[in-house]
Amino acid sequence: MSASARAAHAPPGAVAARPAPHGLPPDAGLALLAASWLIALAAQLQQPALASTQTHAMLAVTGAAALAAALVRALRPADGAARPRAALGWLLAFCGAAALAFGLTGLRAEARLAERLAAALEGLDLQVTGVIATMPQTGPAGTRFGFEVERAEWRGQPVRLPPRLALGWYNNFQDEALLDDPRDDLRAGQRWRLPLRLKQPHGALNPGGFDVELMWFEQGIGATGYVRVQQGRAAAQRLADDAGYPVQGLRQTVRDAIARRVGDARSAGVLAALVVGDQAAIEREDWDLFRRTGIAHLVSISGVHVTMFAWLAGALGAWAWRRSPRLMQWLPAPVAGRWLGLALATAYALLAGWGVPAQRTVIMLAVAVGLRSLGWRWPWVLVLATAAVVVTAIDPWALLQPGFWLSFAAVALLMVSEPVRGGERPGGAAAILRGHLRTQVVATLGLAPLSLVIFQQLSVVGLVANLFAIPLVTLLITPLALLGMALPPLWTAAGWGVQALTWALSWLAQLPLAVWTAAAPPPWIAVCGLVGALLAVLPAPWVVRGLALPLLLPLLWPPPVRPAEGRFELVAADVGQGTAVLVRTRRHLLVYDTGPQYSRESDAGQRVLLPLLRHRGEPRVDLLVLSHRDSDHVGGAASLLAGHPVAAIRSSLEPGHPLLAGGVPHAPCRAGQRWLWDGVRFEMLHPGDDDVAGARKPNALSCVLKATDAAGRSLLLTGDIEAAQEAALIQRSGDGLASTWLMVPHHGSRTSSSSAFVDAVRPAQAIVQAGYRSRFGHPAPDVLARYTDRGIEVVRSDRCGAWVWHDGTASCTRDVRRRYWHWTAPVGGANVALQPGSGAPSR
Repeated sequence: MSASARAAHAPPGAVAARPAPHGLPPDAGLALLAASWLIALAAQLQQPALASTQTHAMLAVTGAAALAAALVRALRPADGAARPRAALGWLLAFCGAAALAFGLTGLRAEARLAERLAAALEGLDLQVTGVIATMPQTGPAGTRFGFEVERAEWRGQPVRLPPRLALGWYNNFQDEALLDDPRDDLRAGQRWRLPLRLKQPHGALNPGGFDVELMWFEQGIGATGYVRVQQGRAAAQRLADDAGYPVQGLRQTVRDAIARRVGDARSAGVLAALVVGDQAAIEREDWDLFRRTGIAHLVSISGVHVTMFAWLAGALGAWAWRRSPRLMQWLPAPVAGRWLGLALATAYALLAGWGVPAQRTVIMLAVAVGLRSLGWRWPWVLVLATAAVVVTAIDPWALLQPGFWLSFAAVALLMVSEPVRGGERPGGAAAILRGHLRTQVVATLGLAPLSLVIFQQLSVVGLVANLFAIPLVTLLITPLALLGMALPPLWTAAGWGVQALTWALSWLAQLPLAVWTAAAPPPWIAVCGLVGALLAVLPAPWVVRGLALPLLLPLLWPPPVRPAEGRFELVAADVGQGTAVLVRTRRHLLVYDTGPQYSRESDAGQRVLLPLLRHRGEPRVDLLVLSHRDSDHVGGAASLLAGHPVAAIRSSLEPGHPLLAGGVPHAPCRAGQRWLWDGVRFEMLHPGDDDVAGARKPNALSCVLKATDAAGRSLLLTGDIEAAQEAALIQRSGDGLASTWLMVPHHGSRTSSSSAFVDAVRPAQAIVQAGYRSRFGHPAPDVLARYTDRGIEVVRSDRCGAWVWHDGTASCTRDVRRRYWHWTAPVGGANVALQPGSGAPSR
């Protein structure tokens, strides 16, 4: 088609783009420019360590210069002599965008890492003055909040701290008597002087698990810690009530008003999430319900909510604008309505926490409004690419968040699947209903593979749930919740809507096979599944769509990776201060202990084991061994039993213990119990009948289990046995204790790992499961020396993350998943360095 013909077919009011002298359409070139930025950014986010400052600066400067040169070349009048060199201009632009993305992100990452807490300041009693920078989150265990540091002291001398901290003000959970006087009335914007103990950002790291260190890094958190109020020591002091953060203060005011007005706490939490983006206000069981039914996106601030608010605000703004002839002369009402809608939608997105879906929607609305005002029309691909670049320029690490991909993929799929129509679109209720149904089918089918890849689960009832939940939440509950800020009684009506929604969802969630789970797929299966999803929703002939089925099926049933007959694999999970070990044979899974209870509302079963089992594609736990009753060993058992099939339990728990009341078959651990799974021998070594009769504390009853494969490699799981039980084991089993791997007794406590026991086991590797900077001092230095002096390699979960033995290879998850934002073990000692001239600890 000729240029004149293309101009004749251009949409009315559109500004025709100048033909590209090099043959590459400008729209395609700009989209590829955005792709170059995103690809380079993705590469930067995979780096295990940062390059040098000089490298990042050179890339940023070179990239900016290349982009500027490409822009100058693009603005020059085209001539025949320039055409052979035009492709070089685009190549220069692509390379410049990539270099700029990599270099700028590297410089920003360096700045954040430089702000982290110095190792020398960890665990010291500091006096810190600052402002509460986020909405405090209050739960049964206390209150958590972000804190912006203004000044800090140690023993009266100034010290340098990170600009932002993540703090907790806890109550007396698990008899921690030092943590008293919790404050549940903290408010954003208050200035406080607080006694704190801090540590570097350090979280559990497991295969397929949530990366909390990435979350802290993205939020600019340089240290975590807690308020430490003690009798006779410095007290916490509130210095001012209005020291900043007005938006956060407003969000908290609205959230608290909803809680006071709505009697049902669960409904109030959902409304708070819809109005101010406080997702932490939603109860844990409600989150589970929303995920099982596939509507979790609706109870966070999604693009649908922001778009609806923009449309409503724009319509009202245009109506009000028409009431003024003077304003109409200055600016037409439709244009004013669009800009007012954008401004108010941006304000709503800020009030709601400025999440990635809200950012994406506001940016796309801004691009659309700006282009419409200029009389330009961009293809949707270019609008979406521009929004992605702007979002990642503001927050590069958003690229690693599931919400980024789900949000942009949903819009892209809806645009790609839009059927081509000629003339005007049909109107009426039937057309609206068909459009709603098409949208849900496209979103459900198109996003299903992405959900399986990211979360290893898919809501089978999600299509039905969204068909009624989307109009209910979008057209009724959310408008009532927003209008409630002006008319609070409307919050009560919105709460009734939430109760009706949860009732219907609860019925759906109870249906058989409401959720489909699958193991994390290998990359080739993931790619095939994503291509299949795209084919399934394309407005293409059914012959082409039929190709989606063979591409999607492997994603639903990815081949499980299992050890060979006569072999086993191990996963010593990273659960902090506690024990949890997976032993997998060819056709059976044993879980030894379930880790600690972190607080009254959180435990290792919910946060670590259930995601780990989903990631591995484990259909059930064939045997759950609970070594003894201590909460750091059975703290996650209730969540595991409630969230995953368990065939049998073996433990040293007393009859009548609550964990044994669920109907799962139970047998007590007793020395001499043996069984064979898939060529792997298991033997219980402790406790014996005499041990049970004479035990004075739970540690003495720990179930000690040995697993031996066909090649003679063996694992000894010891619970919290102490020196007396170790001596009894030596006397009872002798050389039978020798093992390839030893789970170090009692997390490396001085009460255990006697010299005689270590000599009897003679492991090649000793694995210690203990928390980072354990308040119990685990593992004790002299115990570690007892192993290392004998040439035994010690693996620590606080430095290794989850330790995995598979197919003859051992690996630390911190090494496998290493990225530059992850905590790194310090080199050398932890001596206190003094700030020059102050005598105080410094970086």
